[in-house]
Amino acid sequence: MRSGVQREGIGVTAISQHQVPLRAPTVRRAFRISPNVALAIIAIGTVAVIALWWQDTFFVRGFGDWLTNAGRITGLLAGYAVVVLLALMARVPALERGVGTDRLARWHAMGGRYTVSLSVAHTLLIIWGYAVTAHTNVVHESANLLTTYPDVMMATVATFLLVAVGVVSARAARRRLSYETWHFIHLYTYLAIALAFSHQFSTGADFVNNLKARVLWSVMYIVVAALLIWYRVVVPLRNVIRHDLRVAGINRESADIVSVYLTGRHLDALHAEPGQFFRWRFLTRDLWWAANPYSLSAAPRSDLLRITVKVSGGHSAALLHLKPGTRVLAEGPSGGFTAARRTRRKVLLLAGGVGITPLRALFETMPGQPGDLTLVYRTARPDDIVLRHELDEIARQRGALVHYLVGPPRRGVNDHLSVPKLQRLVPDLRDRDVFLCGPEAMMAAAERSLREAGVPRRHIHHESFVF
Repeated sequence: MRSGVQREGIGVTAISQHQVPLRAPTVRRAFRISPNVALAIIAIGTVAVIALWWQDTFFVRGFGDWLTNAGRITGLLAGYAVVVLLALMARVPALERGVGTDRLARWHAMGGRYTVSLSVAHTLLIIWGYAVTAHTNVVHESANLLTTYPDVMMATVATFLLVAVGVVSARAARRRLSYETWHFIHLYTYLAIALAFSHQFSTGADFVNNLKARVLWSVMYIVVAALLIWYRVVVPLRNVIRHDLRVAGINRESADIVSVYLTGRHLDALHAEPGQFFRWRFLTRDLWWAANPYSLSAAPRSDLLRITVKVSGGHSAALLHLKPGTRVLAEGPSGGFTAARRTRRKVLLLAGGVGITPLRALFETMPGQPGDLTLVYRTARPDDIVLRHELDEIARQRGALVHYLVGPPRRGVNDHLSVPKLQRLVPDLRDRDVFLCGPEAMMAAAERSLREAGVPRRHIHHESFVF
């Protein structure tokens, strides 16, 4: 094991710079659901929901009836949308690998806005439609619905909860919240869905007298709930027992970077791939309640995993004090940032800061002949370069190239990633696949330069873990 790694109580051989494989290990190709297939399934469900309203609607007469039916449609779509939101975040491996965690998160965020809008529209349209039909005002009709139909009160609470979650999930609000606080508030979504589900069956015109619709709607909710419980609760707990994952030791890579080595039984059964990440829950008094995403920083082995983390907050700082033998609950593997995205023989791996961690694992294992792989590593200071000895050793053994771009951005722009600079380092840039990982600003600047240099968007692969 490299010097500085704590080993008390655990006998384990860590990955070192002298144990880099010359050839990539065989990786099991797991089943994946592509983005187009996932979107097609969502679209088919949307059409089916509208068909449910159409089947139960024989005629629409008058302005009040039009408003009420618009409220019915938006209510049905809101009920379907929350199921889609849960399915996207159920951490189903086929979706995570095929669509990618960052894209699923973007879909979830966009779908959340649609869901809140549909829920609010449903509430306002129903009240307005009922008021027009009853020849009364909106305030009187609102009071009548709240006092006459008990489930309407629950639905109202559900709507307010969804709106509240939507507000704190807005980008401006998220920047002011820690991941843990945002995650805790987000849990109220489950309460909102439970309250709304009861309302749908008790007062929903499309379900009250339609047993088949109630059964199919219930099955949809039950299946998604089962996926959530299985992949977010049962599988992680099963893995704790099956793999007995524990901290083997830690290594300070630099002043603010730490590597955590984890050992266990039959870790190859996790089917983790280089480039993927787990959500790690370290079972200590201070860390057990938080599950944070960290990428594997070395190729997974049957007896050892490694993550390398930048100390930037309370959770990551606490990793410095982990004791060997600490039990670990790992949710995953997750993400589609793997060699499976590769479509060209030559590859550029472009890293910034601690974003080197998944790219280091790919650099170690991605198949290629000498000259096929090039790594460009961008940091602001020499001390920020992480795992340099390992990167140099991998490059030496594999006949690959490594370029270190060190220095602060000048003139307010990331000129180290300019088109001329990249083209000097990688003359055949436009003919390569590019795997990109780093801070958001760095990735945005790099992607602009890559596109300007003529690299097609479909050949630029990245995955962001910003919540």
